[in-house]
Formats: sequence, structure tokens, C-alpha cells
Amino acid sequence: MQQSWSAQPLDTGAIAIALSRDPDDATLTASRALLGVVARSVSDVLEMVSLPQFRMMVVIASSGPLRMGALAQRVGSTPSTLSRAIDRLEAGGWVRREQSPDSRREILIHLSPHGEQLVAHVTDRRRREIAEILEQLKPDDRAAVGRAFALFAAAAGEPPPEDLIVLGI
Repeated sequence: MQQSWSAQPLDTGAIAIALSRDPDDATLTASRALLGVVARSVSDVLEMVSLPQFRMMVVIASSGPLRMGALAQRVGSTPSTLSRAIDRLEAGGWVRREQSPDSRREILIHLSPHGEQLVAHVTDRRRREIAEILEQLKPDDRAAVGRAFALFAAAAGEPPPEDLIVLGI
């Protein structure tokens, strides 16, 4: 069942409190809000695929077709476990296996058009909700949020696959 979010009037008192807080507390509060966006964006998808399966699809969507071993490494799985998960995704029509044009012994995992649509649906839903949230802010504040998140992302670096797999991102 799809959960919904709707814009609420900005609570200026809450903003004042947030601005007076320690940056660590403000960041924790923002992370909970973002986690809510992520959870809502994948909620209806979980009726079709598991979070680890969805993560595999996201990895393939962002990097293109991958060999089984490369995909296993990127999602922090063993090849045998991954092979079973790919079997289920293939049976569901989400991915397809194809022989590599470079080596007949290599099999590449591709997203099917159906899988591409699913990943795009979640990404678009997440992007729309983030845009709705940011639209509540004044232009200068939106720009400040963008700068702050860019700085945070640069400082944090890319999280390892095992940190993301549980969230399906």
C-alpha cells in the first residue's frame, strides 16, 4: 500500500529551534526526514521485490550491465547467494541474463524494460517528494539546503554497499 506525504505549513517556531541546535542534532533530524522520504518511495515496490533485490536493480541501473561477480562485489554478496536472487529477479521479469559480447563464457546481468520502469518509478517518486518539500522554502533557503547537502555528501563519501543494502538504495 502506497503511503502518502503531504506538505504541511512550515512551523517557524520549529525552524528557530532547529537553527539553535547543535549541527549534529539538526543533521540527525534531517536524516530522519530523508529516511521517511526513502521509505515512502519504496513502500509499494516491496510488494513486488525485496529491498536487497531492489538494491541490485538500482546498482545495475546506475552502472549498466554487470558480470555476476562484479554485481556481487558491489552489493556485498557472495556469487552463490546473488545467483539465487538473480534467478528470482529474472523469473519476475525484472532482469535478464545475456552473453557478453566480449567473452562467450561471461554472462552479463541487464535490467529488463520492466526493471528499468520500476527503478525509475521509485527514483521519480523520491525526487517529486523532495521537490515538494523544498518548494516550501524560500529560494535562498532552498539554495542553502542544496549547498549543505552537497557539503555533507562530500564529507561523508560514498557509503559501502553493506550500509545501503538494507535500505534498498
